[in-house]
Amino acid sequence: MYQQEKIKPYDHGGEKTRQVEQMFDNIAPSYDKLNHRLSWDIDRGWRKKAIGQLAEHQPRIMLDIATGTGDFAILAARMLHPEKLIGADISEKMMEIGREKVKREGLAQTISFMKEDCMNLSFADGTFDAVTAAFGIRNFQNLDRGLSEMCRVLKPGGQLSIVELTTPVRFPMKQLFRIYSHTILPAYGRLISKDKSAYSYLTATIEAFPQGESMMEILKKAGFRQTAFKRLTFGICTMYSATK
Repeated sequence: MYQQEKIKPYDHGGEKTRQVEQMFDNIAPSYDKLNHRLSWDIDRGWRKKAIGQLAEHQPRIMLDIATGTGDFAILAARMLHPEKLIGADISEKMMEIGREKVKREGLAQTISFMKEDCMNLSFADGTFDAVTAAFGIRNFQNLDRGLSEMCRVLKPGGQLSIVELTTPVRFPMKQLFRIYSHTILPAYGRLISKDKSAYSYLTATIEAFPQGESMMEILKKAGFRQTAFKRLTFGICTMYSATK
């Protein structure tokens, strides 16, 4: 078990998956505003880079894991023009917001949403040309199983693109990020989202999550090859790519 798998949003009993679902249902109305403000809108650029690394592969059928309110899915549809893109998430309230955004963007013919447990995806083997995940895999109850499922539903030669928050490793950004993530981030998150636990949980999972070379080994264990990673914005975020 990896360290972040032991961390849960709330103190009460229940498995991590259900607690994460409850947390995202709770913060859904404020999620987009908080995401952009807490990252100073840099998260938009991170998403573009993660989608951009798929451009040469021209995926036609895509799956966006932990899609949330659909920002990554919408941007991927705009940039890559797939025939079909499914956004999968455990939080219905997050996806309700996503569906409205997709309608406003005129992308309802391309993007659809499905409630899915990433530990046990309902899709057949080899369904998708590309699988993506933005800021979601650290919430998996079982990282190995979740990544194995993402590999299973990819076609042979299919592409994986992940972007995830990570902890900087160099001075002074490492120290500055620690101060920010332990003070400003949880305080502002509590103020806007009204959830006392959600953004403290966020900080804890970022710090505990495997990153860099460690993630490369985990991806290979899940069945991927040609794994690579790139740190973005002084290591606050890391982009991963792999091939089935």
